[in-house]
Amino acid sequence: MSIPIPRRQLFIDGEWREPVNRKRLSVTNPATEEIIGDIPAATSEDVNIAVEAARRALNRNGGKDWASATGAHRAKYLRAIAAKVTERKSELAKLESLDSGKPLDEAAWDIDDVAGCFEYYADIAEALDNKQKIPVALPMETFKCHVRREPIGVVGLITPWNYPMLMATWKVAPALAAGCAAILKPSELASITCLELADVCREVGLPSGVLSVLTGLGPEAGAPLASHPHVDKIAFTGSTATGSKIMTAAAQLVKPVTLELGGKSPIVVFEDVDLDKAAEWTAFGCFWTNGQICSATSRLIVHESIAAAFLEKLVKWCENIKVSNPLEEGCRLGPVVSAGQYEKVLKCISIAKEEGATILYGGSRPQHLKKGYFILPTIITDVKTSMQIWREEVFGPVLCVKTFATQEEAIELANDTQYGLGSAVLSKDLERCERLTKAIQSGIVWVNCSQPCFSQAPWGGRKRSGFGRELGEWGLDNYLNVKQVTQYISDEPWGWYKSPSKL
Repeated sequence: MSIPIPRRQLFIDGEWREPVNRKRLSVTNPATEEIIGDIPAATSEDVNIAVEAARRALNRNGGKDWASATGAHRAKYLRAIAAKVTERKSELAKLESLDSGKPLDEAAWDIDDVAGCFEYYADIAEALDNKQKIPVALPMETFKCHVRREPIGVVGLITPWNYPMLMATWKVAPALAAGCAAILKPSELASITCLELADVCREVGLPSGVLSVLTGLGPEAGAPLASHPHVDKIAFTGSTATGSKIMTAAAQLVKPVTLELGGKSPIVVFEDVDLDKAAEWTAFGCFWTNGQICSATSRLIVHESIAAAFLEKLVKWCENIKVSNPLEEGCRLGPVVSAGQYEKVLKCISIAKEEGATILYGGSRPQHLKKGYFILPTIITDVKTSMQIWREEVFGPVLCVKTFATQEEAIELANDTQYGLGSAVLSKDLERCERLTKAIQSGIVWVNCSQPCFSQAPWGGRKRSGFGRELGEWGLDNYLNVKQVTQYISDEPWGWYKSPSKL
């Protein structure tokens, strides 16, 4: 079932180009620990070339080729990309699985979402044409005003490894819909499908320079992109620590940024739930994508009256999760992405034990898998709010548990975090769910579910989970400048002082 890894170069100005310094990085299959290929490693010299190409693309033919073309014109390319992605779905899903360790079924669903996101932003691009020159009502009849929405310019897009192609698409699709020229820098831990996205764009004839893809290390490629004086905006998804560095670099030039950062999201389970359904949503919310989700509902806050029975159900769910090579049929939990991530997750579990927590289930490598960065789904109880496992993001298949007695205590525990990305509330009492929806400090609240995501709905957080929103019309706004145009329409002099003819 394995397929060869295409050997690509950097994608700049519509063509494949060898990195200036001719460096490459090896690609390791996290399920086997074998090197399966390599990717080009961009440096600041390559960033400069890509930025110059992007600025040319925006200015070509007075902007008529892309930046000032109609949204309908750009939509044709977005739909062509979606069609080509769908055509190559099987291949792309396997590459994603090999590169990131994501179960093949999940990778295939991600590729469907990639195509759907490009289709959605094709529609949004077309709708943008009807939003130009919308009049603004003014209190003075001698003036008329309208608003123009224009592309912000050259944008740097820095994306993570947990949803390699999909997270790139969340940024690339709205940026192109808006008329920007984009430079994509994916994570060096999973870049293969982002290079294939470049190949798709080449195949559909996307104008040269409109999208460049620069793979490589963060300090060598991502940092020069974030600080480049001719990049007009940075959009970043990743760790809070890296997001802080990007924000600092952008601040030197007062450059706008959108940040979607870490999380330690709660799932609050009340006593009136169906235990089986709630256990499935809890397991899915934390262990989906091998637990490597910024919005993972990894803090279970469960009512004390059902805690024992609920955890018994949850353990049974974990026992039935198939942990295997992600290409195997029925795999629901693959390896974490790298040796470094594997060691980090195991260290977090070890520290929890040292601090007095109990490993109710998992916490180690599956006995039947001797190779690969596999970790059993892990449930940790006897957790105190001062513990690292409660306070810090693990980014692996690890769930920590606390109980509560009252609604007020549940809210306090849910908000006891520096993060604010996602949250979930499970209860048959919808009025109670509504109260918690208002009280929990997060950008996303799921009611009686966890982790659903749609291109049409805004996505983003608050507190140290970042700011700005992706997806939906809000995602397009990230890449637009709003320009006010006001015209004086009276035949009479303005009369600010005295007309020179009357002096």
